[in-house]
Amino acid sequence: MAKPQGNRVKLLIGTRKGAFTLTSDPVRSTWNLEGPLYLGHIVHHYMVDPRDANSQVMAMKAGHLGPTVFYSKDAGKTWKESSKPPQFPKAPEKSGTPDPDKSLSEMTESTKGDQTGKEGSADGAKDGSAVDLVFWLTPGHESQPGVWYAGTAPPGMFITTDGGDTWAPVDGFNKYCETSDGLHGEGATPGGQLTHSILIDPRDAKHMYVSISVGGTFETTDAGATWTPINKGIQADFLPDPDTPYGHDPHFVVMHPQNPDRLYQQNHCGIYRIDRPDAKWVRIGDNMPKEAGDIGFPIVVHPHDVDRAWVFPMDGTEVWPRTSPGGRPAVYETKDGGSSWHRHDKGLPAEHGYFTVKRQAMCADAAVPLGLYFGTTCGEVWGSLDEGASYNCLVRHLPEIYSITATLD
Repeated sequence: MAKPQGNRVKLLIGTRKGAFTLTSDPVRSTWNLEGPLYLGHIVHHYMVDPRDANSQVMAMKAGHLGPTVFYSKDAGKTWKESSKPPQFPKAPEKSGTPDPDKSLSEMTESTKGDQTGKEGSADGAKDGSAVDLVFWLTPGHESQPGVWYAGTAPPGMFITTDGGDTWAPVDGFNKYCETSDGLHGEGATPGGQLTHSILIDPRDAKHMYVSISVGGTFETTDAGATWTPINKGIQADFLPDPDTPYGHDPHFVVMHPQNPDRLYQQNHCGIYRIDRPDAKWVRIGDNMPKEAGDIGFPIVVHPHDVDRAWVFPMDGTEVWPRTSPGGRPAVYETKDGGSSWHRHDKGLPAEHGYFTVKRQAMCADAAVPLGLYFGTTCGEVWGSLDEGASYNCLVRHLPEIYSITATLD
């Protein structure tokens, strides 16, 4: 086995009740937990800018005051709230509604109860909807320093050009959602109708994919001005017409960094792969062992091998909330683009492990050998330093984990 690189790995962890960091020594044998930041607030996504290690951003729902974004310019030492967080355009104001231009920290006690997204909300879209949560963050193209994209519920996408301080709507996407059946807040999942998996083609900043759960996956080639559904081949057992262009439930979509034409998708109805310019997804989850099924949330690709990926299945039957199948958690790996899958459970509970893993809560580092990490709904962080073959619990007793991202410190 190759010796690990002499880099410290830092995991940025977003949880149900704040943010944490978990940093390794140079050989990843010991780990130091720090935090929490913003204890009690929901941190949906916590990211570092791959173009600038000093730039970090958090998508947060801050207690009962509402959704916002916090950003740091000094590698997480100090944080500021966005002066203009993601907001839909104003609806006509009514007396007693809060000023949408006020930041979270400026809102007074009298406005706490008026963030419900009801018709007439001052920060609503033309139908009166308001941003209920900021769910997803993606750094912009390599050629666009300071640019980030955010995905929201109800479905919406926003852009910042100053590293997270001020956000503006991506009008083409938001209008597309407003005018397309099933993409403007109806039929939401228990967590809301979530905009996620904002993917930017490294070859072309104008070429992007975005997914909505529930809604589908969509593509633009003109920087978000116009959009096209890309959902052919995706099964939709819960829809009267499974061939509809809208209404699918992608849980997570990932673009391979070495081959941006290869996309993998973990969906409510299986695991899929597409190789552009093909327009139809193939259900590679049909090759998963039947006892595990192919339903889950996260999917992680190997950064250098286009055919290698890992998933964490959950019980996709009537069990709700979701658990590991049979209470026996495991990671499944493919080395051939989904033609076959192999179970890895060494070190994981052999029974009575009823946790699962949310869509942003599994990641890989860039060390050698590759490290894999996932956070659970019961607040544990598990790590593998042998490319997914075996796992150790790195930390326990955190709040429910919403996201994990890895960076070399």
